[in-house]
Amino acid sequence: MQERIRFRLRVYIAILATVIICGTIGLMIVEGLHPFDALYFVIVTIATVGFGDISPHTVPGKAITLAIILSGVGCFVAVAANAVEYFIDERERTERLRKMNMLVGVFFSEIGTTLLRTFSIIDPAITTINNALIVSDNWSEADFAKARSVLAGHHVLLDSRYLDLSALNLFLSANKPLMVAMLENPYVLEHDTFTELIQALFHVTEELRVRKQLIDLPETDYAHLSGDVNRVYGLLIREWLTYMQHLKSNYPYLFSLAMRTNPFDAGASVTVR
Repeated sequence: MQERIRFRLRVYIAILATVIICGTIGLMIVEGLHPFDALYFVIVTIATVGFGDISPHTVPGKAITLAIILSGVGCFVAVAANAVEYFIDERERTERLRKMNMLVGVFFSEIGTTLLRTFSIIDPAITTINNALIVSDNWSEADFAKARSVLAGHHVLLDSRYLDLSALNLFLSANKPLMVAMLENPYVLEHDTFTELIQALFHVTEELRVRKQLIDLPETDYAHLSGDVNRVYGLLIREWLTYMQHLKSNYPYLFSLAMRTNPFDAGASVTVR
């Protein structure tokens, strides 16, 4: 929605600027006006002010003025209308994002942080990202960008054989109502990456639920579950980092707790020191 508004606004601004430039040059040539006077006349004509202190005296000048009125006034109104629509939509988008991040916060509080601890324990390459994810209160935008670049080179290679699949099944099944509620929430659907995470997690939940037993599985089953878990883990880490950045910028008191419960910090403690 916002992209369409922004595109329309750019088109109308481009047309309006073309009308102003061409109209100014045309009046300078056919009416012999000073550049500033020509620009002044074009602007007051487009804005429908029309003081009458400057007016065209030649037929070509009047023709140019008609063209300015027919094209410029409409574009001016369109620019104003689209600008207002853009700012209203931006304000609504900000409010939607705020509510969306509240849902993300609930997710990590109830499910996400526990899963990150569970998965990171069996991550064979965890040492390559641990230090990059020790978020502190003096982190800047550049620090978060650096952490994302480290994650971009992190290969998620979890092996489901090393997971307690029965415990994971119980945990996910207990939180299934929350995941279903989030999938039904319209704000979640506007957040593509978080929606993908919930869908991937829901898939893992169903994969575990439909199996009669979760021990001594065939190698093909373990391989399949490993792929599903890796998908969730990769999405989960990136979403967690984005959420931490949001807390750092907007909610310092929540960010303080999130730092003290950082699943990638072995020395993390909820106790305030």
